[in-house]
Parts: sequence; structure tokens; C-alpha cells
Amino acid sequence: MLATALSRRAAVATNANTLRSLSTWANVVAGPPDPILGVTEAFKADQDPRKVNLGVGAYRDGNGKPYVLPSVKKVGQDSPYTPDKEYLPITGLAEFTKRAALLAYGAESAPLKEGAISITQSISGTGALRIGGEFLARHYPHSKTIYLPVPSWGNHTPIFADSGLEVRGYRYFDKKTVGLDFEGLKADLRAAPEQSIVLLHACAHNPTGIDPTQAQWAEISDIVKERKLFPFFDMAYQGFASGDTARDAFALRHFVSEGHQVALAQSFAKNMGLYGERVGAFSLVTADPAEKARVDSQLKIVIRPMYSNPPVHGALIANTILGDKALYAQWEGEVKGMADRIISMREKLYNALTHDLKTPGEWGHIKSQIGMFSFTGLTPDHTKILAQKAHVYMTSNGRISMAGLNDSNVDYFAESVDAAVKGNL
Repeated sequence: MLATALSRRAAVATNANTLRSLSTWANVVAGPPDPILGVTEAFKADQDPRKVNLGVGAYRDGNGKPYVLPSVKKVGQDSPYTPDKEYLPITGLAEFTKRAALLAYGAESAPLKEGAISITQSISGTGALRIGGEFLARHYPHSKTIYLPVPSWGNHTPIFADSGLEVRGYRYFDKKTVGLDFEGLKADLRAAPEQSIVLLHACAHNPTGIDPTQAQWAEISDIVKERKLFPFFDMAYQGFASGDTARDAFALRHFVSEGHQVALAQSFAKNMGLYGERVGAFSLVTADPAEKARVDSQLKIVIRPMYSNPPVHGALIANTILGDKALYAQWEGEVKGMADRIISMREKLYNALTHDLKTPGEWGHIKSQIGMFSFTGLTPDHTKILAQKAHVYMTSNGRISMAGLNDSNVDYFAESVDAAVKGNL
């Protein structure tokens, strides 16, 4: 009887193996895990009450909880509209895109006043980048190569590669100073072939948190003009970086004022907390309204087979906030409050490491960096032992989300970092 049972099991296993070998998808190999998703999964599995997740790229309030902006809640409670469930046009909600362009380019923008900005709603910033990549691959006549800062947001490379562009890099981060490699950046942009595409983080560079100064932006603009490069701005954090929407748009507005024809990807995930609503916009500065109309038509051709048209709900929320003076003022205060809380965490972490704990190393970059993320300078060995011994989770390159720190855990994090750096953890 035992022999019979074993024989049946062997037959079942053989049949399963045979079926797998005959499957259409038998040769599909497992892809590498997403590094940030892996951090979150490890954090969730950890049962230690002290655990800290600094990998998530979403804002958390002072209690470590997701934050719905009061202005967003108010739109839901006092909404003047009762939206139907009809499709939006291919390029989205026209009122929203008009107001998104005004937020980004500013009321004094000459192309905006002249009706020369082609804009479409997108599926958040990721969708805007993909639309831009596809459009440039088809219609930018001079180059199919895009230069990204090293490092850049992890999704930039696959987005542009899948769009049909060749992806190269230019120096940005200086590991020795944990700051901007400005000389390397300038040298690499000058060495890039004329009329190449260059991606620029408008503010709150992800993942380093290191931004050029306004004077440095002016130099970068001059080099881009000299080399006839095409600037593509990714602006995912307007208002969220410094707390001032105009200040965070300085680079974009300066380039436009200097006569650059730019591309722009916008996201409302961070600055309005509309993560799951997927609200964004992609725009291009054109020469005149007639050229804008032709570009509009080609953007529709890119978008139609991609996802046909964008979702409506989040665009209605963002449009209501941008279009109502009282709500807009409230939102500006709320986004400044988010930025200020992150800035305060930078101050507390810096003071703890530098003054209280006397942690070896230079930690000034914690304060000088801006936005949600910080490149701490911690090594992969540090991050590994912090996860194993202190239950503190971050990506292996030492990037942390400052939004994951609060008054309840910042001291514990600082003490853990201090112990890891001193080899006492």
C-alpha cells in the first residue's frame, strides 16, 4: 500500500512537471524584486515594536500615519460638483491642465500668456514621463539619447528605455562630500553631443535630496543653451520641497525665461497627497498657438493607444483646489506644513548626530538636502545591520525618507545610526 501511494505521488509530480514544461510561460524567468517594495515587506514582517520604515516614498504625519490634506477632505465634503462617470477627453480635464500649467510656469510666463504651452493630463508623474518619452522618441528630430543624473529616480531608466530612448548618465552626486558634484555635472553636460535630451529634477532631487542653488541653475541653463541640449524637467515635488511653490519652480521658470523650449512632467501625488488618484500633467513649450495645436494632435495619438484617457476623480479634486482662492490658500499652508515638518526632522537628526551623540563623520548634508529624501552616506553594511539589529529599514544605498521620521522615533534612529557607525550595534 505504501509503495502504491508513493508511486501515485511520483506520477502526480511527474505530470505537474510535464505540464509546467508544456506551459506557454515555462521559460519566463522571475524578475528581480523591487528594492523599495522589499524594504516594505521586510518591515511588515518584523514584529519588533521599535521598527522604523524609512523606505516608503509617501508623506507621513507626526504620528507616522498617512495624511489626507484637510483641503482635499473639504473638496470631498463641500464639492460643488456631482461628477458623472463619463470619459474625459484624451488630454484630460481642460480646466485642470490650464491651472496645472499656471502653477508650474507662473502667471508671468510668456509662452503661457501667448497660448503656446501644449499640455495634457497624465497618470501622475510616471505617466507624464512616459508620454514625454514616447513623444520625444517619435518627434524630437535631433537625438534619441537622454541623459539622466547619476543617481536618479529608479523608474526613470526603464520609463525612457521602454519609450525607445537610449539612456546615458551625467555626474550629479559626490560620494566624498555627500553633496552635488557640480564640476562633474557641468563637464558631462558640456561633453554630451549637441541637441541631446537632458533630464533635470526641478526640485527635491530624488533620491539624494541635493538641489543646485539658483546661481548654479543659471549656469546649467547657460550650458544647456550653449550645447543646444533639450531640457526635460521632472517636477514631482513643487511646494513640497521648500514649502514655497514659486521657489520650487525657479529652475523651470528660469529656463523658460531664457528662451528654452522645455518639456515638463508634473505630479500631484506628493504636494496634494493624491497618491492613489494618479494626477499629473505633461507639457511642452512650443513656438506659437499653431505649433501648439499640431503638438496637441500628436500627444493625443501617443495617449490614445496607451490608456485612452485619464481618470477623472483626482483631477476634479486638484482642479477645485487650484481654482478656489480660499482652498488654494489653505492648500499652500498645508503643503508648507508638510515641508516644515520634514525640515524640522532634518534639524533634529542633525543635532542628535552632531551635538548629542558626536557620531563620527560629517552630517551637514542632512540639513542642506531638501525634500522627502536624504542620502545619508550610510554604507550597505550599515543599512544591513540597522535592519537586522535595530529594526530600521531603508534602501541599501543609504537613502531614507525623512517623512518616516517623527518625534517618537527620530532619537531612536539617531542612536541606532550612531551605534552602527561606531561599530557598536
